[in-house]
Amino acid sequence: MSGTMAAAFDAVAASYDEVFTSSPIGRAQRQAVWEEMERAFTPGQRILELNCGTGEDAIHLAARGVAVTACDASEAMLAIARRKSYALAEAVRPEFLLLRNEDLAALPGDGCFDGVLSNFSGLNCVADLGAVAVALASRIRSGGTALLCVFGRCCAWEIAWYLARGNPRKAFRRRRRSAEAQLDHAASVRVHYPRVRDIRCSFAPWFRLRRSKGVGVFVPPTFVDSLARRHPRFLAAAQRLDRTFSSLPVSRGVADHMLLQFERTQVTCAERRP
Repeated sequence: MSGTMAAAFDAVAASYDEVFTSSPIGRAQRQAVWEEMERAFTPGQRILELNCGTGEDAIHLAARGVAVTACDASEAMLAIARRKSYALAEAVRPEFLLLRNEDLAALPGDGCFDGVLSNFSGLNCVADLGAVAVALASRIRSGGTALLCVFGRCCAWEIAWYLARGNPRKAFRRRRRSAEAQLDHAASVRVHYPRVRDIRCSFAPWFRLRRSKGVGVFVPPTFVDSLARRHPRFLAAAQRLDRTFSSLPVSRGVADHMLLQFERTQVTCAERRP
């Protein structure tokens, strides 16, 4: 994430929780990730979080007894995350670091983590996922979990929504390798849309893909939030359908996001905690 991209996320930090985190769709999609996150990471473990944003996931994990080192390129996002964390006891608060995903090799310390989390498409802002995988390989213990939530490449909701509005270019933007995404009226970022097999290849041989599921198959993307607010029963039904069908190959292939669970395979760092 370049300095320009960090500045773009700085610009939207103040409104991010209102627009996404606290929105009905944002809560629904995050809950789907949390269900997997809570199975993957257990109390007593030490987890690295990439592109942590305003700290919602880091704080949730810390409240459950997981030690979290959370990184982001946006100082404004981190400032909000730190303020939120004051609700936790000081001993369990996450550690928040200003660090781009591209600069993981500069992560302080030399100990291993039990796993890594990247939620809601932060890795889609990285052009070279192979470099991220190499950096993570030296910091994640053997058998550790990498839980990565990235954009799907064929979001049925997005295609239908924008085709209905006569905008085929936006409807099929994820089929391109990359595209400009508007964060607000003033800020945009370059977003990359790798295929799952490309991500799997980028993370091999250090990480093996164990399972994947869709996040937002029937639950729509956040640009449909006005619909979800008007029809809460529709959103509740969509959540139930997602729990049932999101792991099926056809369903997950048309989701807003893909949640990929990798396992660390080879060992290049000491099997110890700092």
